[in-house]
Amino acid sequence: MTTTKPKVTVIGSINMDLTVSTPVVPNQGETVLGEQFATYPGGKGANQAVAAARLGADVRLVGAVGKDAFGVELVQHLQAEGIDTSGVKTSQSQSTGTATIILSDNDNRIIVAPGANYDVTPEYVEKQKDLIKGSDILLVQLEIPLETIEYIANLAKEYYIPLVVNPAPYQTLPQDVLDHATFLTPNESEALLLNKEVEASMIQSKLVTTKGPEGVEVTLEGKQETIPGYEVPVKDTTGAGDTFNGALVTQLARQFPLSEAVQFANAAAALSITQVGAQSGMPTLNEVAQFLKERRSSL
Repeated sequence: MTTTKPKVTVIGSINMDLTVSTPVVPNQGETVLGEQFATYPGGKGANQAVAAARLGADVRLVGAVGKDAFGVELVQHLQAEGIDTSGVKTSQSQSTGTATIILSDNDNRIIVAPGANYDVTPEYVEKQKDLIKGSDILLVQLEIPLETIEYIANLAKEYYIPLVVNPAPYQTLPQDVLDHATFLTPNESEALLLNKEVEASMIQSKLVTTKGPEGVEVTLEGKQETIPGYEVPVKDTTGAGDTFNGALVTQLARQFPLSEAVQFANAAAALSITQVGAQSGMPTLNEVAQFLKERRSSL
């Protein structure tokens, strides 16, 4: 497996995850006793950047935090992961974004308060053009303004840079984004919403649809195929999709074929859910390589 360091630029959200586990999810107006509370670095943009960095990519992150304790801690954490944070601004008017995560029955429910992430505007991204132009691939999600995603899609076209769009949390995508994205990476529910709004034939070849333990559905040589996932003991599914996306763009930037990039990303995502926290369980390149080697030897 190649260890080339591709240049991956992630443009997206940076949050602090506030995580509580509970045996019972409260109904409306109900209070229940939870079990454990913890804070973890999060945000889809930051998560995907960390996943790519741990897998050997040269990662630049464009985003924003508040001038608060969470913001300072998150930027220091990203730098410790080896990520270039020169594209991360400190908002003077917004607090750092947060995600409140309820963990119950091996699943999660998430409420995001974007805060400073809404300061990642087209005008701010314009100032990062030199950083973006040197990228091998771009990765975006939808926790920053949609107009910014559209601006990035047009930049990707202008500079002939592959663009992967993770349409989460789901919003209706502008036509420029649909046209200029190299791949779209929805989960099953996001894919259903997308297919209600867009003619399937227009985007079918671009879809990389994650389906949890079933694997990932892609189009290879004009035919829809499912690349199987891996069965592992589940501790926390938070961040699995972000791990998948970070791994996918890293391997695509290394020029791996789509099928091999997805298989690698499936393995990385599987390893991530064996640990608690969006980023804490994200594996290294060596860990994924060893996992794949062991799985192949057991066949």
